[in-house]
Amino acid sequence: MLEGYAPGYAQDALSMMNTRTASDRAAFAQPLFTPGSRVLDLGCGQGCITATLAPACHVIGVDVHRPLLPAPTSTVDYINATAYALPFATASIDAVFSHALFEHLTNPAAALAEIRRVLRPGGHLAISTSDWSRAKIRPRTANVDAALRGHYLLRRHNGGDPFSGRTIAAKIAAAGFTNITERTRYREDLPYRALATYVESRLAAALSKPLTKDHDQLTSAARSAWSWTKSPAVGDFHQCWQELTATR
Repeated sequence: MLEGYAPGYAQDALSMMNTRTASDRAAFAQPLFTPGSRVLDLGCGQGCITATLAPACHVIGVDVHRPLLPAPTSTVDYINATAYALPFATASIDAVFSHALFEHLTNPAAALAEIRRVLRPGGHLAISTSDWSRAKIRPRTANVDAALRGHYLLRRHNGGDPFSGRTIAAKIAAAGFTNITERTRYREDLPYRALATYVESRLAAALSKPLTKDHDQLTSAARSAWSWTKSPAVGDFHQCWQELTATR
């Protein structure tokens, strides 16, 4: 299965990502970053979290999509690389942080093995990954449910797991990490109506390209998403995020 980034790089997706801050998204991880340590931000995107992730540390943002990477600063470097082949020596990193990456990975186990390789013994891992199965979306009409099923299907077409948060702790343990802690956070990543537009636009974009499977289901989901965008209903959306820490 090919791996892609399901949200894409349209302006609405980039704007959503740019609202994320280290003080919110990385608060659970920041106590692990000791002054002077080397910290990776894996899947850093445009660096909106990376820039203030660990001001007293040497931070390295890593992302597979080179055009997103900002210019380095005096305390933050940025490197174009994949989570499956990190360009660092074994046991050379003190901590690895990753937000909103693992739900898009085809092979989380391989990424965790690579993270474990570059971490020093006693080094720290901090992961935040979403779980759409526990997202709070109200109201949940038939059109909303059908649109979301299509959205989840697109996530899987891109090689990811929309319910990653349900299984990430077990994967971390299987990779050999210890002292695993886990907590659930809910955040309003998008307003309810913006979520409808976001889902509808992704389904429409997918259907504009040749599809080899699930065309009928995605077409039906796109119709439902369009109806959702036209609904006058007022609602709310809070995404479920699993935040975990572990030790190498």
